[in-house]
Amino acid sequence: MDKDSISDVIIDIKSKRDALSLAHESLKQESDQYNKCIILLSLVNGFLETTKLKMGWDSDELALFPIFLSSLIACVSALVKFQDFPSKMEKLVQSQSMLTGVLTKMRGHSELTEDMKSEYNDCLEHLENAIYPDVRKHFLKQSHKNLIEIMKQDKKYFKEVQEIKSPDYVPSDTSSDDSNEKHSISIFNRHKNSIDRGTQTEPLEEEEIPVHFGGDV
Repeated sequence: MDKDSISDVIIDIKSKRDALSLAHESLKQESDQYNKCIILLSLVNGFLETTKLKMGWDSDELALFPIFLSSLIACVSALVKFQDFPSKMEKLVQSQSMLTGVLTKMRGHSELTEDMKSEYNDCLEHLENAIYPDVRKHFLKQSHKNLIEIMKQDKKYFKEVQEIKSPDYVPSDTSSDDSNEKHSISIFNRHKNSIDRGTQTEPLEEEEIPVHFGGDV
């Protein structure tokens, strides 16, 4: 789809920047899971080694557990290194920073110039090189959905703001429960102040105190 207006380009850049952010978040979560697994296995391995020394366990079966855990830790660490999460996340961050810079520049203009189109095309190229097409499709779909929901919420918010600013706006009445609660608090505070002053107040009439137990009274 061709983007002829600057507003269309801005929205498209926002969606693609959000897609990169979602991809970065997914990679970070995956990397954190591997790191947590390594930490947990290391703690268990240390616990077993300390327990063996304190308890004086010398059986061959128990001697195999630390070897197994150490091998498992080495496997997970090698897998993390093979995935190369820092390099992938750095590439996403660089592309995201470029998109953010172009987006900030375009927000200060009202018309789409040839220079802006060239910068927009460079952004698309960085996006295409940052993540694979199938991954890009997944995160773009999610970012489009999030952006639409945000725009709907903004439209609803500004509509309600305009209604409140209108001179014909009438605020809704306070609910009966809130009014009864405020009335009860007012009666309690009035009699508490009178007791603190050492004065005697007349007993409350039964109908002055609203009582609610969630059912019939």
